[in-house]
Amino acid sequence: VSPRLRFDLVLNNLTAWAYTTGKVHLKSDGSAWRPITHIEDISRAFAAVLRTERVLVHNEAFNIGVTESNHRIRELAQIVYETVPNCDIRFAEGASTDKRCYRVNCDRARRVLKGFEPQWDVAKGAQECHEAYQGVGLTLDEFEGPTYQRLAHIQMLIKRGSLTSDLRVANGYQALKAA
Repeated sequence: VSPRLRFDLVLNNLTAWAYTTGKVHLKSDGSAWRPITHIEDISRAFAAVLRTERVLVHNEAFNIGVTESNHRIRELAQIVYETVPNCDIRFAEGASTDKRCYRVNCDRARRVLKGFEPQWDVAKGAQECHEAYQGVGLTLDEFEGPTYQRLAHIQMLIKRGSLTSDLRVANGYQALKAA
C-alpha cells in the first residue's frame, strides 16, 4: 500500500467503496474481465528478470501475474463482499457492459523468469486493502477526491494554475511541486 494508492484499479476501488459506504459499487454490469496482479508480484518479476539469462529476456515482453487471476469484475465484487464486513453489492443506475474487457496469459513469465513465483491472490489483496483503509480511516471524500483520483487531481492543478489546459507546467517545476 502506498501513500498515492491508485483507486482507479478495480480491486482497490471496489474495496474502497465497500469500506467507505458499505456498498460494493459496480459501475458496469460486471461481465468484463480484468487481470489482477499485486505490486509485490510485479516486483518479484523484476528481480527474476535480473536473475534470468539475458538472452531469454532481452527485448522480450512478459505478462506478469497468474493466468488464473483473470476475473470478471462481478467475481471481484463477490470477493470484496466476502472480505469487507456488513457490505452489499450494488450496480450503478444504468450499469451496462464495459467495453474494456481483457484477459492475459502469464504462463510464459512463470516458465522463463528464473525463480519467479507469484505469492498474491485476489482475496489476499482485497484483505490487504481493507486493512489499510481501516488503518488510515479512509473516507469516501478522500478516495473520490483529488488526492487519489488522477483526473480530479489534474483538474485541481489546472484550476490552481499549476498546469495549463494542455497539461504543461504553467509556472515552472516549483509551482507543480508545491501543488
